[in-house]
Amino acid sequence: MAETFDTDILICGAGAAGLTLAIELARRHVAFRIIEQLDSPFRGSRGKGIQPRSQEIFEDLGILDRVVAAGGVYPPQREYRDDGSFKDSVAVEVTDATSDEPYHIPLLVPQFLTERVMRERLAELGRSVEYGCALKSFTQDAAGVTAMVANAHGENSIRVRYLVGTDGGSSFVRHALEIGFPGKTLGVRAVVADVMLEGLGRDAWHRFNEGSMEKQIALCPLAGTALFQLQAPIPLEGNVDLSAQGLTATIANRTGRTEIIIRSVSWASAYNMNARLADHYRSGRIFIAGDAAHIHPPTGGQGLNTSLQDSYNLGWKLAAVLNSAPAALLDTYEEERRPIAAEVLGLSTRLLGSQKHGDRRRGREVHQLDIGYPQSSLAFEQPEREHGVLAGDRAPDAPALGAGGQPVRLFNLFKGPHWTLLGYEVENHDAFPARAGLHIHTVGAKGDIVDDAGHIRNFYGLATGDWVLVRPDGYIGAIVSSTEAPAVNSYLDRVGLKVAAGA
Repeated sequence: MAETFDTDILICGAGAAGLTLAIELARRHVAFRIIEQLDSPFRGSRGKGIQPRSQEIFEDLGILDRVVAAGGVYPPQREYRDDGSFKDSVAVEVTDATSDEPYHIPLLVPQFLTERVMRERLAELGRSVEYGCALKSFTQDAAGVTAMVANAHGENSIRVRYLVGTDGGSSFVRHALEIGFPGKTLGVRAVVADVMLEGLGRDAWHRFNEGSMEKQIALCPLAGTALFQLQAPIPLEGNVDLSAQGLTATIANRTGRTEIIIRSVSWASAYNMNARLADHYRSGRIFIAGDAAHIHPPTGGQGLNTSLQDSYNLGWKLAAVLNSAPAALLDTYEEERRPIAAEVLGLSTRLLGSQKHGDRRRGREVHQLDIGYPQSSLAFEQPEREHGVLAGDRAPDAPALGAGGQPVRLFNLFKGPHWTLLGYEVENHDAFPARAGLHIHTVGAKGDIVDDAGHIRNFYGLATGDWVLVRPDGYIGAIVSSTEAPAVNSYLDRVGLKVAAGA
C-alpha cells in the first residue's frame, strides 16, 4: 500500500529564495506548504539590487513589469568633499540593451517591495505563506521527511516527500543537518537602516567620506518609497544606537551636517560581513538554498539574486522528479549551483576590497548574464562546438516573426514551465514524438518561426539542421546537428519527459 503524504514539499523560509521556489512549484501544480517563523513579512530593504539575469527570471515568472513599477533605477552617486562640494557619478555602468540581452540596467527595488510582488504572484496561483509557523525538528528516511511544525495553535507532525530550507544565514535546517558552513568573517561590521529623514534631496545616492572605514556613511533614496537606506561601517565591538536620535547623531558626527535629521526608523540592523559557503546543498531528501547555503557581503548586489536563482534551478527539478523523472536529476542542483556561489562569493569579496578604497564602480561582472553550467552533466553537445553558444550557457533572446507575420521573441517561446526544442532550417520534426512538457518550434521558410533578420542564427551560431534544447530555467541543455538528432530523444527520456500516448 502506497504511503500517504500530507504534502509533497515543505519550504521553510519565505524570503526571496523561498518565494521563488513556491512560485515555481505552484505554476507546476505541485503540492507544497511554505512556512515562515516571523509573524509577518520581512520589512527591510536589505537586498535592493535586481540584476539583469534576475530580471529575465522575473519576466518568466510573470512579475517583471510589476517589480519595475514598484522600484526604479539607481540614482547617481554624489560624493561629498570635505569643503561641502561634491561630484556626481554613475553608480552602475549603463550599456544599451541588445536583442539577445534585453535587460542591461540593474534595478533598485527594496527587498520588502520585491517580496510583496512575489507574494501577490503566489496568491494569483492560489497559494500563500503560513506566517508564525516554525520548523521545530525533522527526521528523514528513504521515502520522505517527517517534520514537526509549530504555530499559535500548537505543534503538529507532517509527512512530506522533500524539505527545502530557505531559512537564511542562521538556517535551522542547515544546522540540524550538521552541514559545514566554512568561510570567514571579513573584518567589517556595518549598520543598515530604512529611515524617514529631512535635509537631503532624493535625486542622488549621497556618500560621505568615501574610503574611510571610520567615517564613511551613505544615504540612498529607496525607489518606490519615501524612505532612505542608511549604510555605514561601525566598530567591530560595542553597542550601536539604532534609534532615530542615535542615527541622526551618527550622521552629524560623520558629515558635520546638523540639518540632516532622521524622523523615524522603520527597520535597522547591525551585522558582521561574512563570506561562507555550505559544504553540501543536499542531504537525502532535504535541500538548502539561498542564504542558508551561502552568505555574501552586500557589495555588488549578488546575494538576493544568487538566492532566487538557486530556487529557479531547484524548482523545476523537484517537480520533474515528483512527476516520475529519475531521482538522479536532483543531484544536478548542487552540481550546478554550488560552483556558481563560490564564484560569486569571490566576486563580492573582491568588490568589498575595492569599496574600502572608495571604488564603487560596477559593470557587467555583477549582471550575472554570463553565468552558466557548461560543466554540468546536463550539458550535451554533438558534435563539440567551437563557436556560438554552448550547451550549459544561458539561452539568448532574439526577435523574429511568427509564420503568421507577427513579431515574436524567443523569450516568449521559452516562457513557462516547459522545455523548448528549436530546429533551425530542418526538414521536419518527425524524429521527435510529442511529449508532455515539451514545445517544439522550427525556424525557417517552412517553420512556424521566421528568422527574418538572422538574429537566431547569429546569436546561437546555428547551421542548417541544428537542434537546440532549452531547459525550463532558460539554459541550453543540448545542441546537436541533424545527424545527431536522435540523441536528443535519449536526453529527454533521461530528464523525465515522457512520450505522449499515441504519439
